[in-house]
Amino acid sequence: MKTEVFIAGGGVGGLTLAVKLARRGVHVVIAEQLSKESNAYKGELIQPKTLAILERLRVLDQIEENGHPIDQLRFQEMHRNHGELPQEINLTELNYSRVASNYDHALMVPHEKTKEILRNKGKSYEEYFHYLPGTRFLGFENGMAKVKRKKETFHIQAQVYIGAEGRSSPTRDAMNVQVERKDYNHHFLTVTIPRPEDFTKGKIITTTSCFLGLFPLPDNEVRTVFLIKAGEYKTIKEKGLEYLYQAYSELEPELSAGVRSIKDWKKVQLMIPYTYHVDRYYTGSLAIIGDAAHTVHPMAGEGMNLAIQDADVLGELLAWCKEENKRYIDHLHYYEDVRRPRVSFLLTLSHLSALVYSFQYEWWRKFRMLAVQRIYDDDQLHVKQMLNISGLGRWDFNLLDRAIQGSMLPARKKKVSDRKQQQYLFSEAEDYPWKRNEKGMIT
Repeated sequence: MKTEVFIAGGGVGGLTLAVKLARRGVHVVIAEQLSKESNAYKGELIQPKTLAILERLRVLDQIEENGHPIDQLRFQEMHRNHGELPQEINLTELNYSRVASNYDHALMVPHEKTKEILRNKGKSYEEYFHYLPGTRFLGFENGMAKVKRKKETFHIQAQVYIGAEGRSSPTRDAMNVQVERKDYNHHFLTVTIPRPEDFTKGKIITTTSCFLGLFPLPDNEVRTVFLIKAGEYKTIKEKGLEYLYQAYSELEPELSAGVRSIKDWKKVQLMIPYTYHVDRYYTGSLAIIGDAAHTVHPMAGEGMNLAIQDADVLGELLAWCKEENKRYIDHLHYYEDVRRPRVSFLLTLSHLSALVYSFQYEWWRKFRMLAVQRIYDDDQLHVKQMLNISGLGRWDFNLLDRAIQGSMLPARKKKVSDRKQQQYLFSEAEDYPWKRNEKGMIT
């Protein structure tokens, strides 16, 4: 079997790449191990940059129809006294609308629905899009991809091989890259439960010792993320579901009924956060995207978005090579040039966000509460934070910012203009630099 581009893995990253290539006339084969929907939790929060990419793929209308908008991030600090309900002591709201962009919100979409929409879009380019469900990628043999479907083993020859298999990546193994894993002192329990119809805002609720993230989904459901100490899962299970019922009900009474819909621990998934970032994204005719190349702490909701954004840059590059009659392997460095520094930046941002909620001390909680409030009080901090997590651009924090956030200096009163923000939004020339000709113009 021959194709121009082979993709191992039909998750959102692999599918985005395949759709982008197929609609530009590049023949692509996707080998996806699963033959039916997965029950495992995967990313559901779609950031603004990803919405822009999905619009260019002409699937945004469907994505929006199947999603719940998140226009702000709410941070609610609670104080607990033994035997009493927690009392709110601070509420901070950070808004996507502070970013100078038409994409002024994020979106919560069930993961399998996003995959379904992308898969169906790919099938509309049937001449170029070849999707093989229930097909396991076994690695490389004689310079070709070796796959197994049912009882048949066969080879696929391509000009470029892309690993989008996730954290266990045979493509990454074949590239022999360096991977250094960083673990954390906490894990998460995640489960989707019913929510009241008027519970529409996402929020993160914290006390000195508790963290509960709540992100509304369509159909009156909410994705919940509950932080526990690393290694504590077995002990919590032994306490029974009543432990979860009580913890959720105390932190968010509106979900008291919804949390009791959990009747079995099998519905609750354990998430073990860790991060890594490979030292290179391509070798010869092999390249990797998404979790094959990097894994991010889930605190900032970036994992799925980074995979789609990888696919966008790589897909645009490969399609351009085809249209300009350029050799794919001669230009793969552009993909790494663009994506690796951006991913490194967001990995650091997510790591710092994770540290904010990693320590259970009253003095640390006070520092956290003040730091989050300062992001709202100082418009430049507000804009920088939302711009960076949106993926639409990059505006680094400097020492002055950190001094203000740490209350060593007063908050600035001046609002950031849309015009000033424009210089920090990613331009097409920054997203796709290979399109510049020798005069520095976009071709």
